[in-house]
Amino acid sequence: MEPEFLEEYMAFAKEVGETSVKVEPGVLTLFSMQTKEDPCKIYILEIYADQEAYQSHIQTAHFKKYKEGTAKMVKSLKLIDVNPLAGMIR
Repeated sequence: MEPEFLEEYMAFAKEVGETSVKVEPGVLTLFSMQTKEDPCKIYILEIYADQEAYQSHIQTAHFKKYKEGTAKMVKSLKLIDVNPLAGMIR
């Protein structure tokens, strides 16, 4: 993402993350991170209860607002589906 979009992007990311975790029981984690060497490089860790929870999430108004609002900001997007090996929650 270009530096001029960073502040606006962070506002969108904060809103969708907080809203998703608060109102969607199937969203277990939605955590946005910046790399230290390039603050415009963003990673998002998303953990859902199941595939149905993910499909439900991408249909919500708050996700669609985020997706549409950040479309011009995101230069590349790569989704990586993983299998959990072990987990710990504090």
